[in-house]
Amino acid sequence: MAINPSSGARVVVTGATGNVGTSVVRALAGDPAVGSVLGLARRRPRLEIDGVEWATADLSRPGGSGALAGLLRGADAVVHLAWRFQPTHDPVVTWQSNVLGSLRLFSAVAEAGVPALVHASSVGAYSPGPKTEPGVDEEWPTHGWPDAAYCREKAYLERVLDTFELRHPEIRVVRMRPGFLFKETAASEQRRIFGGRYLPGPLLRPDLLPFVPDLEGLRFQVLHTDDAAQAYRLAVLSDARGPFNLAADSVTDARRLADLLGGRVVRVPRSLVRTALSAAWRAHAVPASPHLFDAVLRLPVLDSGRARTVLGWRPAHTADEALSAFLRGVRRGDGEDTAPLGGKRVG
Repeated sequence: MAINPSSGARVVVTGATGNVGTSVVRALAGDPAVGSVLGLARRRPRLEIDGVEWATADLSRPGGSGALAGLLRGADAVVHLAWRFQPTHDPVVTWQSNVLGSLRLFSAVAEAGVPALVHASSVGAYSPGPKTEPGVDEEWPTHGWPDAAYCREKAYLERVLDTFELRHPEIRVVRMRPGFLFKETAASEQRRIFGGRYLPGPLLRPDLLPFVPDLEGLRFQVLHTDDAAQAYRLAVLSDARGPFNLAADSVTDARRLADLLGGRVVRVPRSLVRTALSAAWRAHAVPASPHLFDAVLRLPVLDSGRARTVLGWRPAHTADEALSAFLRGVRRGDGEDTAPLGGKRVG
């Protein structure tokens, strides 16, 4: 059942201080149909956003769901975005936070009687698939790439939600499956997650990147984070159920990246790049694992027609604009006044 706009919806957002969270709370707070937004995070931010209140909650901590349910009680919807990407060398830690933490959150949603749950899944939940348009729809299998912890965890939670929906048919469950999400103020965080905290952002200049490696399978989709946030807002305020793919219209490949960076495309064996990445990861020189590299090259292209038809969603930014925003943010060290998004220019 859709939320009644006249009553002013109360929405709780987990992971509210990250890349997606900061955009989602702003999108919700800016909608007159939303009466209040409570942002939950492990560390309370110094960020001030009109219409948004903050509270601390660490989903990874074992214990009963009672205290968490207390924070959710009275909410019309919960948007679950909390996710930990690192440490990639210790998948037990991310499993405890991402999977077990999500199970605690789902239990608290049911205990608190929240009527709607909007969960952040991912393109990473999908099994390997075609790299060509029109792409796969939401019926494509969600078994992930089992060797990558990120994909394995996202896929596992898809199975958990299958059971959750059977046990709680009264709760409207929405699963968002976006491609890669970029914006300027999240660029520093993403540089740290994938390239390490000591990768100098200014290196991502066209004159310092004379070529872009063309790897077999290097075709992926991106979306501006603010556009994804609008899809979350529409899902919260509608009666929509089920999964939604989210991506900008175009597919990004090596040639598209070369155009943005002013470089040229050079064909490089995939095995060569993987061997170098594996050595760097094992030496703890980079945080991005070779297993995630394997997964990215196998991700299917998404058809996001259902989001456009059911939610009435239309991205305001192109894929190139989202990538350009990310590159600007990395070079300048952009960020926000939250623990995950703290900006810092290295180099």
